Order: sequence, then structure tokens, then C-alpha cells
Amino acid sequence: MAVYRFSNTVIGYLNLLTLLASIPIIGGGLWLARSSATCESSLQTPLLVLGFVVLLVSLAGFVGACFNVAWALWLYLLVMLVLIAALLGLTVFGFAVTGGGGGVQVPGRGYREYHMEDYSGWLRRRITEDRYWTAARACVVGSKACAKIALWTPLDYLQKDLTPIQSGCCKPPTSCTYSAGTAMAAQDEDCYRWNNAASVLCYGCDSCKAGVLEQVRRDWHKLSVLNVVVLVFLIAIYSIGCCAFRNARRAESEHPYGENRMSKIRPRWDYYWWRWWRDRREQLY
Repeated sequence: MAVYRFSNTVIGYLNLLTLLASIPIIGGGLWLARSSATCESSLQTPLLVLGFVVLLVSLAGFVGACFNVAWALWLYLLVMLVLIAALLGLTVFGFAVTGGGGGVQVPGRGYREYHMEDYSGWLRRRITEDRYWTAARACVVGSKACAKIALWTPLDYLQKDLTPIQSGCCKPPTSCTYSAGTAMAAQDEDCYRWNNAASVLCYGCDSCKAGVLEQVRRDWHKLSVLNVVVLVFLIAIYSIGCCAFRNARRAESEHPYGENRMSKIRPRWDYYWWRWWRDRREQLY
């Protein structure tokens, strides 16, 4: 009996934990809804959707496992299968679009510089669209990343490292040459876009877009690695859930243990097919 109930107990406890975990996720999404900051509000919808999906799926799994409700477990397994497929697709897509990049080490400096052509076509198309770049630029300006290095000396630029955002958005490309504050001829276009004004800097440069893409690439790569771990965990839970579903079906159709064990009231889905096949074999032989 203990072995019979083990999968149901495990599924019940795991879904109780995820049910409780969905509450702060939903709370975080509602809290972000109160903020008018572009960077934060962009996370509001995914957080709320994730929170409510986890809540409903966990509730179905908990009820189905603890009370042997077969239809609730069937719904739970169906949604879990969809989640596993979606997460698998997202993980593969994430690794595909985050290939390349990484920047080029600047000789004699402690930082790297980044170029648009090093990134996937999908990322480049996204960042060059006005609606995406407007939101991304607002995030960069709002992060005050450039203010953190505003007082750096030339020696600091030689010795210290820069984040991708700081390298691309807060200074002109290292290859640029200026005379009396004006860029010399035949240089990178970003050299002409650079301006010392704190509200301009190199926010309109391709190097800034490349810096944003590099930061996205790093974050997305970390997320993809995490997705692999979560995917393995979900597959394990799905396997245990299948056992719990089988137990719930068995509880509905028979007494599973003891001297009073009864045959199934409702035959399994393949019963009639196997019976037809056996009869045909007997007729042939």
C-alpha cells in the first residue's frame, strides 16, 4: 500500500510547494504593475501569466494526487506536457539565437567592444526595430550605467573593465580619432554619432545596440542553462505524475489491494482490441 501511494504523495507535496511558490510570483507581477518604469513594466505580463499558470497547474495536480481525481490529474499531465514542449522549444531557440557575440578585446585595455554583425540575424532585426530600441534605450538611460563611469580618468579606462552597456553606450569606439572635438574623416559612423552631452553620449550608436545585445545574450544564455535544469525536473515530475494518474484510475475502477480485490468495472482502453486480436488468432490457428 505504501508503494502504491508513494507517487501520489510525492506529487501532492511537490504541487503544494509550487502552489505556495506561485503566490509571490503573482505578487511580484502585481507590484511591477504599479511601476511606470519601462524596464520593470515589460516583465509584468510574463510574471503574471507564469504565476497564474503555475497556480492552476499545481492546484490540479494537488487535488488529483491527494483525492485520486483522475480528470484533474489528466488535466495536470496535459498542461505539464505542453509546458515541457514549450520550455524545450524555448531552450533550443535560446541557444540558437545567443550563439556568437562575446565582443573583441581592445588591445591595451581592460574591456571589450561589441559589433552588431557578430550577433544572430533575429537579434539584430529585433534591436533595430523602433519600438524595441526605444524601450531598450529607455532602460539603458534609466539604469544610469554611464553615470557610474562619468568621473573616470584615462588611466581608469586603461585598467578597468566595462560592462557591455558601458562599453557600447557610454563612450565612442576606441578606434575613433578626434581633432578639436570633431571626428576625423573616414571613420566608423559611431564616431560621428558620439556627443559629450550626458543625454546623448553614444545612445544612438550601433555599438550601443551591440552592447545591449551582448547583455541580452549573456542573460539569455544563463536562462537557457537554467531552463535545461528545470526541464529535467519537469520531466521527472511528469513521470511521477503518470504513476499517480494510473493509481487514480485504478482507485476508480477496482479495489487495488487485499482479499476483496475486484476486477475492473471498466476495461482498459485496449481491452476490446486485444480481445479481437486474440479471437482472430484462435480462428487462424
